[in-house]
Order: sequence, then structure tokens, then C-alpha cells
Amino acid sequence: MSTIQASEFKAKCLALMDEVARTGQTIVVTKNGRPVAELHPHHPPRAKSLIGLHKGRIAIKGDIVSSMGAGLWDAMK
Repeated sequence: MSTIQASEFKAKCLALMDEVARTGQTIVVTKNGRPVAELHPHHPPRAKSLIGLHKGRIAIKGDIVSSMGAGLWDAMK
């Protein structure tokens, strides 16, 4: 993680944004020697719910409703 003064950040803002996007490294912006902001790569938010997460990616092949036969369930007794 590197640091940069606010005045220098102001002058080089667009180039620094490109650098962060390319390298993935965070830059800390300081003002009067104190950290005031961080510039880091954007990561899209994760899905909050698992419902529908795999919609359109999973296919059911075969019959999942009919009985499998009584012989398979004998081990459960």
C-alpha cells in the first residue's frame, strides 16, 4: 500500500485511478501527514441471497418425482 499527499493526488488523480485498476494496489491519500482517504479497486457486491443464484445454469435430467423402488429404501430400516 502506498501513500500520496492530497495535493499530488489532485494533480495525478486520473493516472492514479488507472494505476489502481491495473495493479490492484491500494493508495492512501494523506492531508497534513494524516490519512484521509483510500483509493482501491472496485469489486462488485456479492449476491445477498442464494435463492436464484444458479438460475439458468442447472438442468434436471431424468425423472426426479417417481419412486426409486422399495428395494433401495430397505437399508433405512
